[in-house]
Amino acid sequence: MVENNLEEMSLIDHLTELRKRLLWSFVYILIVFIICFYFAEKLFAFLAFPLVNLLDTENGQGFIYTALQEAFFTELKIAFFFALFFSFPLIAIQIWKFIAPGLYTKEKNAFLPFLIATPILFFAGGSMVYYVIAPLAWKFFLSYQNLNTSGVPIRLEAKMGEYLSLMMRFIFAFGLAFQLPVVLGLMAKVNLVTYTSLKKFRKYAIVMAFLSAAFLTPPDPFSQISLALPIIFLYEISIYIAKIIQTNRKKQDQDNEDA
Repeated sequence: MVENNLEEMSLIDHLTELRKRLLWSFVYILIVFIICFYFAEKLFAFLAFPLVNLLDTENGQGFIYTALQEAFFTELKIAFFFALFFSFPLIAIQIWKFIAPGLYTKEKNAFLPFLIATPILFFAGGSMVYYVIAPLAWKFFLSYQNLNTSGVPIRLEAKMGEYLSLMMRFIFAFGLAFQLPVVLGLMAKVNLVTYTSLKKFRKYAIVMAFLSAAFLTPPDPFSQISLALPIIFLYEISIYIAKIIQTNRKKQDQDNEDA
């Protein structure tokens, strides 16, 4: 009877701790959201720069909105997007504080690098979109403009909401794709996958990379190839990581047997 009460108390403590960490995460997001909403116009200018840099702004080409509430809701989306982005390291700390007490020292040392790598890889994926993929993609799409007066004039007038949705979709797609080494590394760590199994699955992974790219990116070959190729490259890195983990595990087992 006493044992049951202790188990119930342990469960209550566990749920209380979870509630505390979720509450702190919500507070972080809310505070960062308010700050980001205040600077939403500048943040939108930052996201829009890859396109604005290619537009004929001297002749009035820029962004428009066609619904009365569109500009306001666009700024809300921008604030929420950057709030999640900037507060993620703080949320990761709360996740770590929640799970760390239940881990042994070896498990902490094994899990912590993956937790640190997650925001870094997401940032790397977003940076690749902003500095490499987006400028090339927008330049390709803008090539369909026809500003020559001798023909039918065709000029882009980009909508704020549509551009933001497209840019966020790009960033999230690449950010999530760049998590592949973390996911497969963790699976290798708990022995769900091995270096050999990942190597055998390579040809299927290539097909899945292109299918994922087709689902996550706009329906044009350039965007899909731009995402599929990094996924394939990251899969190869994951194979190498699995090999290192497997080698270290064998070495540790051998040391334990010798001891």
